[in-house]
Amino acid sequence: MTTAAVPLPALRRRTTVVLLASQVLGGIGIGIGIAFATVVGARVGGDALGGLAATATVVGTALVAVPLTPLMSARGRRPGLALAYLTGASGAALTVVAALVSNYPLLLLGLTAFGGSSTASFQARFAAADLTPPDRRARAISLLVWATTIGAVLGPSLAAPASRSVTAWGIPAAAGPFAWACAAFAAAAVIIATGLRPDPLLTARALAPDASTTARSGSGSVWSGFRAVRATPMGRIALTTVAVVHTAMASVMSMTPLEMSHHGAGMDLIGLVVSAHVLGMYAFSPAMGWLADRVGRITAICLSVAFLAVAALLASTAGTSHTQSMAALFVLGLGWSAGLVAGSALLTDSVPAADRTAAQGLSDLVMSSAAALGTAVAGVVVAQAGYVWLNAAVILVLLCFAARTLRGRTALATNADRTAA
Repeated sequence: MTTAAVPLPALRRRTTVVLLASQVLGGIGIGIGIAFATVVGARVGGDALGGLAATATVVGTALVAVPLTPLMSARGRRPGLALAYLTGASGAALTVVAALVSNYPLLLLGLTAFGGSSTASFQARFAAADLTPPDRRARAISLLVWATTIGAVLGPSLAAPASRSVTAWGIPAAAGPFAWACAAFAAAAVIIATGLRPDPLLTARALAPDASTTARSGSGSVWSGFRAVRATPMGRIALTTVAVVHTAMASVMSMTPLEMSHHGAGMDLIGLVVSAHVLGMYAFSPAMGWLADRVGRITAICLSVAFLAVAALLASTAGTSHTQSMAALFVLGLGWSAGLVAGSALLTDSVPAADRTAAQGLSDLVMSSAAALGTAVAGVVVAQAGYVWLNAAVILVLLCFAARTLRGRTALATNADRTAA
């Protein structure tokens, strides 16, 4: 099917529908898998190694972004997203096998590959923006983020039937969610491979005024993305935004359930608090996209920082008030949503079209790597100094980032005024 055969507005709508369908299926697989990575890790390797299983999925998300970036730059979104989902499906299947034979190294390998599904989910938000005008780009990105809400809510609720469905074959119940995740990722890959035609990235390049220059882009590697971001002041702000926002969210969120358990909260209450956090992350993302398009990316980023700082303050002073902890994680989710949507849109706006895919791949690599490091450091801080000090450190980092961002915007405005004069 050629681009000329489909009017651009209709192509945008169909591309969005295909991406939304794959995002829902992928979100279900990610939701039921991520929620139980620690459980299956503890079953195979013991409680001491359970946390490492969850870390493996985050590492996998970062690793898969490295080869995926040049592939999509050269061949388009369709093969890249489909391959990432198939990698996640293979990882989920390998996780089931590892649980069946009680092999922990094999489990870590499977969970690492499982992380490819998150890479596909993250990259889909950029695919939604390929054919969208700049003044609506943040809303397109936010719609894909919002679609994850369905999977994030449905996924954990499907864990129980998924666990029961595999025991008849002698498979451990803890591996059941990964068997269902495998099927969900495979279905998402099929939807992408068959429905994402013509490819939105290749179509956008063909329609660009500088189509010939765009076609002669660089290697599309993460390194070429780094060079492109480094050369663009707003691109540097965007990349720093997604890294700081994601790390702040992951650090506080990962330690809050542990802190609540120390204050007597049971698993049901902790689950409710985490659900409020997920609701804040995804359900209001369309509003964040509208805001970023209307008031500007930097203003939305500053709002994100404010949300995250308030959330950290609420969390640090919650003590035995589990209601306050719930409010803190809900606001934390709102801050993450605003920052991810605005930062992703700003990155897409700032980098030349020829290097955009590489920069977007770099964004997900940096974001996932920073979060993995941040959660590891958060555990050490809480163990050595306490939960309050973790939140204080997060607030300090956020305030420093906000001050530097505002200084950068002021400097750019001043230089633009001097150039105009």
